[in-house]
Amino acid sequence: MVKTTRWIGPICLTLGLTVAAAPQAMAQDETYTLRFNHVLSPKHPFHAGFEKWAERVEERTDGGLQMTVYHSSQLGVEEDIIEQMRQGANIGQNTDAARLGNYVEEISVVNGPYFVETLDKAYALADSESMQTWQQTLAEDYGLKVVCFDWVQGFRHFFTNQPVREPADLEGLRIRTPPAPIWQQSINALGAEATAMNFGDVYSGLQQRAIDGAELVYPNITAANLNEVLDYANETGHILLINFQVVSADWFDQLPESYQTALVEECRAAGQETSKHLQQASQEAKQQLEEAGMTIVEDVDKEAFRKAGEAAYEALGVLDAKNQVQEEIGK
Repeated sequence: MVKTTRWIGPICLTLGLTVAAAPQAMAQDETYTLRFNHVLSPKHPFHAGFEKWAERVEERTDGGLQMTVYHSSQLGVEEDIIEQMRQGANIGQNTDAARLGNYVEEISVVNGPYFVETLDKAYALADSESMQTWQQTLAEDYGLKVVCFDWVQGFRHFFTNQPVREPADLEGLRIRTPPAPIWQQSINALGAEATAMNFGDVYSGLQQRAIDGAELVYPNITAANLNEVLDYANETGHILLINFQVVSADWFDQLPESYQTALVEECRAAGQETSKHLQQASQEAKQQLEEAGMTIVEDVDKEAFRKAGEAAYEALGVLDAKNQVQEEIGK
């Protein structure tokens, strides 16, 4: 009996450790997948940036978390993808604060006129207490986890078939915007008639005269060949377009903690690298468009546009939220 007792203890202890470690080992061994959707073309710098993000995440997790990137809305339109995420699907979307503002209204200020005007201020938003609170509400109440928002496409300008130098020049022009309140109010406040339309329909919309122009960044124009149906680039720079990478909160919470960290950190790193690259890409696209015959209108009264844009925040009741975040980031 004495010998038996001596041997049972270590055996029981060893078995206990094996059983306790099993769930964690199984979680780390499981392979997770994320299908990531965006509306841009495969030629857009963001697509290469997203693929770089995916590669780094897979490398860092030893293949435990695998991302596949889909361009040109291959998985569906943005609003439908967001609803799928809310139901827990392993799918992600490149989106913006305007659409997220449909759920947490205050966060829409990020897409308002002249909200931030440098990359440094855009990156500083991650440390804003208000932004952190709004993201928590998105996750807890609406099932949408913001992975990061360090992806800055650049300044949006008005692209039209007539020159625009002040808000009055936009009067009566139907300008395409995404279908979200802050976009609509912003473009209306700046002097135009906002017209909701999916990005993929802009070219045909211009051909059919359903719209008179669009407000986009330079690389959007070259990537979609919109210079074939637009004559003027009016450099209002009214929005520094910050993009948000969003996934299902339920799906994200199921990931091992190390995978969550990898997804977030590599998102920020790839986003900041791509944003800097886009600054150069925007200048190259501008030069390409000018050489192709597009007229660049640089003598724009930005102060008049900046003053007019305040009406958008007031109309949506988010002026205080805008001022609070700007104070938090030192703008």
